[in-house]
Amino acid sequence: MRKLLAYPLTVIYFFFFGLLLVIFHPIQVICYKVFGYSAHKKSVAFLNCGLTRCLHLLGFRYSFKIPKNIPTDRPVIIVANHQSMNDIPPIIWFMRKFHPKFISKKELGYGFPSVSYNLRVGGSVLIDRKNPRQAISEISKIAKYIEKHKRAVVIFPEGTRSKTGKPKPFQTKGLTVLFRKAPNAIVIPITINNSWKSLPYGKFPMGIGHQITFTVHDYLNVANFDTEELIQTVEKTITNAIKFT
Repeated sequence: MRKLLAYPLTVIYFFFFGLLLVIFHPIQVICYKVFGYSAHKKSVAFLNCGLTRCLHLLGFRYSFKIPKNIPTDRPVIIVANHQSMNDIPPIIWFMRKFHPKFISKKELGYGFPSVSYNLRVGGSVLIDRKNPRQAISEISKIAKYIEKHKRAVVIFPEGTRSKTGKPKPFQTKGLTVLFRKAPNAIVIPITINNSWKSLPYGKFPMGIGHQITFTVHDYLNVANFDTEELIQTVEKTITNAIKFT
């Protein structure tokens, strides 16, 4: 019965999700080209607020807890486990004061209204996962960017999404580059639970009626750790809070 109900609700969800992407694409272009970075950043934040709320159409609820003591005048490296595409809009919206940018696969740089444009002009980087040298160069680039502008980069070190919620081992190369190239940064680990339940049957239909939780842990100073120790600490912090229910 749940899956049967999911079919019409998923159609409604995709309609409004796609509509937001189409509407906000020209808004983003105008904001960026006419009014500059700040206006563009706000347009992206409001877009992702809308995309986040679209899941309410499927009966999803959100819990996003952020400690109040995280500084906003430091470069930030946000590290999270990855369970579905629905991890991304809430991070952009709820963490908007940190100006989150992404390390994304190059295929997302073209062909997706709003999303591709933001990735190309908003400060994110696009990597070729088949070309390690290019990927490392782009990660180094964004590390220097957040150091200079005191903004945030988001990285999902598992490399691919977990379809069952069970965490995959962290791939350490990208984290190593970020930590070494952004030595003044703080690291904010985030544990995501139940996002995978939005896609229990594959791409269609979507799941319905679940609670997705984002637990933002206390931040860590890159300068206070050896790189390998920091990676292990962040991975343990994130994975220990993942719940299998």
